[in-house]
Amino acid sequence: MTPGERHYRYLFVCGLHRTGTSLIARLLAAHDAIDAIVDAPVPENEGVYLQGAIPHTARHGVPGHYAVDPEQHLIEGCAHDTLPTRKRMEHDWAPWFTTKGQWRLEKSPVNLTRMRLYQQLFPLSQFIVILRHPEAVAAALRKWVDRPAEELIDYTLDAYDLAFADLEYIHAATVVRYEDLVAQPQAVLDRITQFAGLAPVKVQEEVRDGNETYDGASCLDQQQAVRASRYGYLPGMRIDPGFGVVKHPLRAVREAALEGV
Repeated sequence: MTPGERHYRYLFVCGLHRTGTSLIARLLAAHDAIDAIVDAPVPENEGVYLQGAIPHTARHGVPGHYAVDPEQHLIEGCAHDTLPTRKRMEHDWAPWFTTKGQWRLEKSPVNLTRMRLYQQLFPLSQFIVILRHPEAVAAALRKWVDRPAEELIDYTLDAYDLAFADLEYIHAATVVRYEDLVAQPQAVLDRITQFAGLAPVKVQEEVRDGNETYDGASCLDQQQAVRASRYGYLPGMRIDPGFGVVKHPLRAVREAALEGV
């Protein structure tokens, strides 16, 4: 870093399509120390469309498919783990950020399968992973994807399993469930800001429970229910309370964030 150059850290929001990533990004963007991409001419202000370092064609990041495609699972040591990749990404993203804060927030669904690579490219980055009940995700995705709900539930669980396997390699990450966010938005937002070492910020918008839209959605079968229980999800859109994951190399930060779980 050259003299006078500002140092930024990245907060990557990671989650499947229709899981609440945009909601979390908007709530966090209200913080004075967090700079987010806004008003970009791309879907949901997703940074993946604004960079040319890692190919993102119309065949990448496809809802209901990308998260289980081995070619889109990017980790440390892969072909994109290079300094030119990092420099190109930062160069391409820079015009879409202001200089208002120490954190730059980037939210794209493909972040869920790139956490290990992004940690390598941006060593001080931190990750916010959002989950949503697989029944709700499947019902929401069916509006976009011509696949049976049962297959989309399996897809969601496969994606969660892969993400949690990758989290074993991540230094700083917190996992948030959509259901907890909409039930207690201020408490969950406080936990995330503590995780980032920041002062609290007020929730700036009305938060509603979108799962109510999918009342009566296809239910987890017995095998799916066993898998979903790892994440505190039960059949019939029900949840177990008290789920939460916080990883951070600094114990003080980790313990402060865990107090809100």
